[in-house]
Amino acid sequence: MDMSNPTASTIKAALPKKPGLLRLMREDMSCVFERDPAARSRFEVLTTYPGVHAIMWHRVSHALWQKNWRYAARFISFAVRMFTQIDIHPGAVIGQRFFIDHGCGVVIGETAEVGNDVTLYHGVTLGGTSWNAGKRHPTLDDGVLVGAGAKILGPIHIGSQVRIGANSVVIENIPAGMTVVGIPGRPVLPMSKRRITKHGIDLDHHLMPDPVGKAISCMLTRINELETELKMLSGQDTSGQECLQCQDVCDQMQE
Repeated sequence: MDMSNPTASTIKAALPKKPGLLRLMREDMSCVFERDPAARSRFEVLTTYPGVHAIMWHRVSHALWQKNWRYAARFISFAVRMFTQIDIHPGAVIGQRFFIDHGCGVVIGETAEVGNDVTLYHGVTLGGTSWNAGKRHPTLDDGVLVGAGAKILGPIHIGSQVRIGANSVVIENIPAGMTVVGIPGRPVLPMSKRRITKHGIDLDHHLMPDPVGKAISCMLTRINELETELKMLSGQDTSGQECLQCQDVCDQMQE
């Protein structure tokens, strides 16, 4: 075989094969046991988990969408949304071992792209910010975890292993390995402070620091210091006055 001029079939054979539909579905069900301690048996997961139902039927509708059977794909998506309250457009590209916990209110747009081992909690939106055709929904790399109620909007890129805190609104690219909180979302938590399981799942996605609250605490502390100095310069007695900051804020300032 002349490798100096490879044919299309040679190139295709050299590429890694995509997993089949049944294998994808088995992986989607098996990964639940790594991420949800409430899961007890495969039968329970298969029959009572709406997130598993939604992704399994999405695999079918996406296959139809790729074959240009667009109405059939959209009808399956529509029917599944009525039963699961999860809206996944059949055009969305979703990788292996995808898990939606609880699931109610999850929306994934047409041009969204999701990598492997991604976890979404209820109320998550992978939405668009434009009515123009083309790429208008986010791309999530491998291992991303998105907390309940978070919104990721626009054709932005979320790097691998990113953790997005509950109710955050992310509208800009996020580099790999960061944790994001707030509106708009900001990376705030270093890897050294995370509680990671052996499966790589961050258990503290609901306990993120608030950078805005910290900034306000610093400002209030500084105002209190300035008022004390002003009273001392004016000859007023400042003894016995207590700081207005609560103890937990003071503890944070000392860390």
